[in-house]
Amino acid sequence: MAFIFDDRLRGTVSERLARFPREARDADGLKHAAVAITLVPDETEAAFLLTRRAPKLNAHAGQWALPGGRIDKGETPVEAALRELSEEVALDLHPSQVLGILDDYPTRSGYLITPVVVWAADLAPMRPNEAEVASIHKIALKELVRPDSPVFLTIPESERPVIRLLIGEDHIHAPTAALLYQFAEVGLRARETRVSGLEQPVWAWG
Repeated sequence: MAFIFDDRLRGTVSERLARFPREARDADGLKHAAVAITLVPDETEAAFLLTRRAPKLNAHAGQWALPGGRIDKGETPVEAALRELSEEVALDLHPSQVLGILDDYPTRSGYLITPVVVWAADLAPMRPNEAEVASIHKIALKELVRPDSPVFLTIPESERPVIRLLIGEDHIHAPTAALLYQFAEVGLRARETRVSGLEQPVWAWG
């Protein structure tokens, strides 16, 4: 199933996110961060942005990631997500391009992540900040509704299932996989699905 990047898709996703009873959490000692799930055009088809983190970063170098980072003092999650999107991939978006917010997701590494869904029609300014981003990738939204994905794994270290999301011939794990899975469930399938019970692989716990 392909998704067309048009006003109809924007309205549908925005409406579904507005109806979704988002679960906000107290950071409670966790470092609060925000990420941008950015919907973009790939010719006529709708896609979202994933980045490869720069190889010289101290944490999670080379991994798939959504643009995002720590929320600065006095910032809202929306403000932080838009700032990080600008800093990492040079897309300067107005708050009116925010379609909605999904559940806060606590990570094993000590973060509370707020996912902000945004709409970016003009990609002309887009370029990677080489200090943080090795490359930017447009991934078709249809990858998020594949019948063979996600995959849920069991591990001896946790009673919670580990989510693995298949993207092309590659895969990603939580937290990014959990956030994208919830977006697909809520925004694309109109399902009220929670993801806080989805586990990260043990190597991501540190």
